[in-house]
Amino acid sequence: MTIRTVAIFAPGDMGHAIGRVLVDRGVRVTTNLADRSPRTVRLSSAAGIVDAGEDVAAIDGADIVLSVLPPDQAVDMATRLASAIGEVRRKPLYIDLNAVAPATAVEAAEIVDSVGGPFLDGGIVGPPPKPGRSLGPRFYVSGPADAVRFALDLREFGLDVRAVPGGIGAASALKMCYAAVTKGLTALGTVSLAAAKAYGVDRELAAEMAASQRMLSDRFERSLPDMPPKAYRWVGEMEEVARTVADVGLDPKLFLGAADIYRLVTATALGQEVPEDRTIGFTADEVAGIVAGALEAGMPADGEE
Repeated sequence: MTIRTVAIFAPGDMGHAIGRVLVDRGVRVTTNLADRSPRTVRLSSAAGIVDAGEDVAAIDGADIVLSVLPPDQAVDMATRLASAIGEVRRKPLYIDLNAVAPATAVEAAEIVDSVGGPFLDGGIVGPPPKPGRSLGPRFYVSGPADAVRFALDLREFGLDVRAVPGGIGAASALKMCYAAVTKGLTALGTVSLAAAKAYGVDRELAAEMAASQRMLSDRFERSLPDMPPKAYRWVGEMEEVARTVADVGLDPKLFLGAADIYRLVTATALGQEVPEDRTIGFTADEVAGIVAGALEAGMPADGEE
């Protein structure tokens, strides 16, 4: 079956960028922008995504539904869209691309399966695709073989879709284990540099890192300034990583601590940043300084009031 229409919920930072790639290659992309922010509406319109106005209209006639949103909303979105999928005659393939634990992916799958919708587990590794950039993120999928084969047809429309052996949960397991390293390191860098600021040894730490840990130093220089607009999403993602490791018998506290770091960042002025209009946090040192300043002002380390 040829892919002609893809519904994306929701067209935020990642979702609208995926939609733009598909639209540029002739795919009709739909969504429902009711109750979405003006920013999401603007991004969606610029990407050429059609606002159907409500869920059933957006899904009816779609070949694939992509769920792309903060991880703590994944199950709620599956529940919401299952209601709409139950009303359409031809059931689209539902691909959950959210950064969730394998057990959370199974929950979402059971909800969509209950209305007869085929389901794939998925995970995205890499930043949103950008016009003119040949390399984009990788979209890992796992689940029933026929559904995986159909999802792989998205390669023809500019998406780097890759199959992961195993059933529902395998793609999410891969994503979670990868995020444990990448976002875990960014949380570690934020803690280290902010603590050094608080103790007044930040220059000395920077010099030692540059001398003996150059690769980590360079990574923190890239990852800390890139993190603030995403910190609110990474809270839930680290909690899902914690669930992932706990489910195999490992201690989740490391990643619950990382979630607290991102919750703290979200509560500072850094949490107001958006990718297309940055005003602060352009260097690792500046990010660390703002976080240290929030702590000095009495903001709790877990970001809660």
